[in-house]
Amino acid sequence: MMAARKRKMLALAAATSEQTVSLNKHNKDTELKPKDSQTALKKQPSQCENAQSAEAERSCYFTGNEQQHRLGEDFFKQPCISLAKAFLGKVLVHRCADGTELRGRIVETEAYLGGEDKASHSAGGKRTERNTAMFMKPGTIYVYPIYGIYLCMNVSSEGEGAAVLLRSLEPLQGQAVMRQLRAARRKEGARQLKDKELCNGPSKLCQALNIPRCFDRRDLASDPDVWLENDPDTSPAKPQDIVSAPRIGIESHGEWAKKPWRFYLRGHPSVSVVNKEAERQTLSGNVMNDLSPHAVKPDTGQHNVKRT
Repeated sequence: MMAARKRKMLALAAATSEQTVSLNKHNKDTELKPKDSQTALKKQPSQCENAQSAEAERSCYFTGNEQQHRLGEDFFKQPCISLAKAFLGKVLVHRCADGTELRGRIVETEAYLGGEDKASHSAGGKRTERNTAMFMKPGTIYVYPIYGIYLCMNVSSEGEGAAVLLRSLEPLQGQAVMRQLRAARRKEGARQLKDKELCNGPSKLCQALNIPRCFDRRDLASDPDVWLENDPDTSPAKPQDIVSAPRIGIESHGEWAKKPWRFYLRGHPSVSVVNKEAERQTLSGNVMNDLSPHAVKPDTGQHNVKRT
């Protein structure tokens, strides 16, 4: 009798032990999943396919202090040239999937007016699958590839098919991450980049801020991952501090290549290309003749061209 009871108790203890081991294993597996998920996000901080699944996680990073400086849709409702100048001094922010924020102050832009502007992707009112964002509401991001491997980021403005190219940034936050992102696209053994070299070009800033192709057609005024904000510690640029120079890389477009629709902050070390002659003309006021209402007629949105 005693032997039978002892065998029964031993069997019950063994069963309880097995359940405990099984439960512990289940809990251990469950506890590892969030950690594994975060590790995966860190390995791929800005992959388009993770954007929706990580949206709830990212939303917890927003704070009132940050969002009060964010620029809303009214800011983008400006003619192309006006917006290109207004961008100078503003801060572009990309919040990666792991919550890391990369920030850079805009120091150089180019205006592409569409319509009559033959250097624009939307010249003559031409609409394509690639340039759709240029015809969307002001503040829409237009990301396009160049040379098949690099990206450039633009923002639509008022005016049919008009947009502003972001040419250069001054790195403000996340320089270590930016340096890693840039190094991944450079030759092994290349020298370490200085801070002023991290974002001093349109494709360089896309690399440094990890701007992906899928940001195309997203709204810079409301997107949870990328936005523009005021820098409360910096005063707006004065007119005499903004240099107006010809745009870069469009020499084949005749008279349109000479239009002084590239704008940059005078003397800033992160500017991609300095134009001394343009700086002298800007100080004398000569360049402003090319920025008359007639020269920027497409800004009105009434382009006298055939629309498709």
